[in-house]
Amino acid sequence: MAVALRTFAHKTWRTVASVQTGVVLLILVVILSAAGTIVLQRPVTEPDEMQNAYSPQALRILDAVGLTDVFHSWWFLGLVLLVSLCIVAASVDRFPNSWRYFARPYKYPDESFRRALHPQKAVAIADEEAGLVAAERALHSLGFKPERVVREDHFGIFAERHRISELAVYIVHASLLLIFLGTVVDGIWGWRGTLNLNEGQTSNRVELRDGNTRTLPFAIRCDSAGQENYKDGTPKKWWSKLAVVEDGRDVRTKEIVVNDPLLYSGVRFYQSSYGANGKVNQLMLTAAPSHFSNTGSSETKEIGLALNDTIALDADTTLRFAEFFPDYAVRDGQVYRKSNEFENPAVHLVVTSKIAGTKTAGKDFDVWFPPMDEVADNSKAPYQLQVTNLKMQHFTGLQVSHEPGQWGVWSGVVLMAVGLSFVFYVVHMRFWAVPVRDAKTGKTRLWIGGSANRNRDAFEQRFNDLVGLVEAELKTVPITSASKQVAAQSAEKLRV
Repeated sequence: MAVALRTFAHKTWRTVASVQTGVVLLILVVILSAAGTIVLQRPVTEPDEMQNAYSPQALRILDAVGLTDVFHSWWFLGLVLLVSLCIVAASVDRFPNSWRYFARPYKYPDESFRRALHPQKAVAIADEEAGLVAAERALHSLGFKPERVVREDHFGIFAERHRISELAVYIVHASLLLIFLGTVVDGIWGWRGTLNLNEGQTSNRVELRDGNTRTLPFAIRCDSAGQENYKDGTPKKWWSKLAVVEDGRDVRTKEIVVNDPLLYSGVRFYQSSYGANGKVNQLMLTAAPSHFSNTGSSETKEIGLALNDTIALDADTTLRFAEFFPDYAVRDGQVYRKSNEFENPAVHLVVTSKIAGTKTAGKDFDVWFPPMDEVADNSKAPYQLQVTNLKMQHFTGLQVSHEPGQWGVWSGVVLMAVGLSFVFYVVHMRFWAVPVRDAKTGKTRLWIGGSANRNRDAFEQRFNDLVGLVEAELKTVPITSASKQVAAQSAEKLRV
């Protein structure tokens, strides 16, 4: 039983630590992430847009399997955790060998290593010390820092560059783990919702994607909102001037636009929509006495009214802004509201006259814009009114998000850029130079070998440059009869 459990545990570990398993799971994560960008996601997409994009049956299926909220679904977070486990297992399984390779580099090649290495070259030398000196000078000229390595009574030359490149894959692994950690943290503890504010309105209640509300520890006030258009009239950008209200005072203000949110206490407020809310801010009009009125004046007045405001046109006549319909219709002599959309607006004004001895005395006149013959008294009123401007109130639509794992995601992105830069652009190059005596001929040659962990075609050209420099240096290095003795003495000192 114990043997069976150990065997099962070993097979499970090998499967989890397998590169193939990690690659398959990572591909699944990428495919599902792509699905999350193709399928409309809640709550970013308005419910009406979701219903227009998919049939009711298709939308029910997408909601049931979580494809309309991929990045917060339990199966996506579980898959991310499983990929993270595979990355950790693969790293733990392979890191000890990689660390030994990094911490204790192979500096003196033995005979079997020399036979198998490619590229390599043997250069004829008459003196071991002269060959080593030539190799050192050549490597210095290529920007390397060669070091002498002693084995028994022989010296060798070793030089390398960018050894850290061998650990680049673990930098990429760490970056993926950070990204996945941030994703899981956001999926479990993060939330998103919407907040619609009229100009001048303050609120701290966010509508969440699941229909619930969340109360913030502070409030947001919309001081103003607007839209900038291109020359052809199409919208260029929306903006909102927001204020953070905490303990009854403004602690921060910012004008936000798309992709430039307000961030406060870990909560982000993104500009997502803008429009009229169906309410009037101010009605601008002109008033001129009718030809039959007895006001004693012919002056045209410019007037500004808010809804339900009443002003005096003269000592005996008043004007009241009675009603506003953003989308109206007339039926059976009555005006009613069709919807709250700003589609077909209508304004109802009431002119009240108290001038005694006239046909308008003590009467109320219903003035409508646009004029409606069956309900309006526009032509009978003692003043002829004309609307010059209708200033509507506007709302700003905010996407609100709390994403506590974003530090992990962005740290992982930066770390991945560093790791991939090492993987693709930083090459670990190693060079060896060892004097070797041929047992048959008794001649001494300088064996030169090199290795690179990637981009080997370009490295071979680098290796050929080194061989050329060594051959050129051999022509300038003096050969002395005492050179062997000096080399032996140096080796003995190093061993001591």
